[in-house]
Amino acid sequence: MKETDSILLVEDDQLDQKSVKRALKDLMVLNPLNIVESGIQAIDFLENKQQKNPCLILLDLNMPQMNGIEFLKIYNNKFRQDVAAPVVVLTTSEEESDIVESYQLGVAGYMLKPVDYKRFIETMRTIHLYWHLSLTPGYTTNEKK
Repeated sequence: MKETDSILLVEDDQLDQKSVKRALKDLMVLNPLNIVESGIQAIDFLENKQQKNPCLILLDLNMPQMNGIEFLKIYNNKFRQDVAAPVVVLTTSEEESDIVESYQLGVAGYMLKPVDYKRFIETMRTIHLYWHLSLTPGYTTNEKK
């Protein structure tokens, strides 16, 4: 099997972490999943030159230490050129100000986290399908082409 780039999940809620892991497995996404629990940890991950850059960042907004909006500001100033990973916000926040500011900060998508797993996997399927069809380098599945 060809080595693949990782997906970086920035999420502090352990139940949501498990849901993302399960959904990616159910969708047969082969990319390794790295999980950090705050914007600060995400910055540390991206600064670590031992790590390959992720091919996708899934970002929660409501986190301790450094929230998702604060992370996006630093990501844009410090990493966007070198890392070049699309960022998809995956959050419970329906606040219009969060949506507008996220898009102003260059996110590729803003998805709400449904509580129901069936709806959650459909949200993850939408994210996966978009990147699979967009042929983003490093993002692979076990599906036959």
